[in-house]
Amino acid sequence: MEAQPETGTATSPMTLLDSVKNTFVPIHREGYPFIAAFAAATLFLGYFSSILFWIGLILTAWCIYFYRDPERVTPVDDRLVVSPADGVVSAVGPAVPPSELGLGSGEMTRISVFMNVFSCHINRAPVRGRITRIEHKPGKFLNAELDKASAENERNGLVIDSPNGTIAAVQIAGLVARRIVCWAETGGSIAIGERFGLIRFGSRVDVFLPSNAVPRVAVGQTAVGGETVLAEFGGTAVTPLVRIS
Repeated sequence: MEAQPETGTATSPMTLLDSVKNTFVPIHREGYPFIAAFAAATLFLGYFSSILFWIGLILTAWCIYFYRDPERVTPVDDRLVVSPADGVVSAVGPAVPPSELGLGSGEMTRISVFMNVFSCHINRAPVRGRITRIEHKPGKFLNAELDKASAENERNGLVIDSPNGTIAAVQIAGLVARRIVCWAETGGSIAIGERFGLIRFGSRVDVFLPSNAVPRVAVGQTAVGGETVLAEFGGTAVTPLVRIS
């Protein structure tokens, strides 16, 4: 009698491996030195006290969580402006952009996203275009939720020439943050949702938009970097068929 093929629903080894891999969120390489330092300190303190060991272990787990770098699905539409960061929308309204960006003294539409110490701190481009300017300015480390943090805190700004005009994304250091990282380069092209930097340990990102941009979020709303639509333009801007990762 000819043997019949098995019809069970057992998961193949490759499928199981893929499922396990997909369960874990990647960690950005910028976090490796900090994670290693936290882990080493935990082992050192644990030699003297079990209580300190468990405290260190919790802090190490938090550090790993802080530097997570999940994949995001970004809407491909040049009329849309997506959030540059995970966090809470803390301001929506007119504001004068930082002077060092060379955008003039007139008001633009500003949308701010505040990141606490538990937010994913990878920053992503709100639109696609060419980076025409990057400016870093030293400053204070006030609470990033305060409105005056835009003018007084240490910051790094990107000016992007987009299909809908000039747009700026400004990384602002916060009360705990002491390090702004930017991988983008002046003159290069950037895709909407593309990673361009991060801010360590609590901060904020401001997006400055032309006045014809219509905000689609409200203060207090939770935003997901690279996915949540912050604003929308009208018109018929050309949209690429595929997004460049």
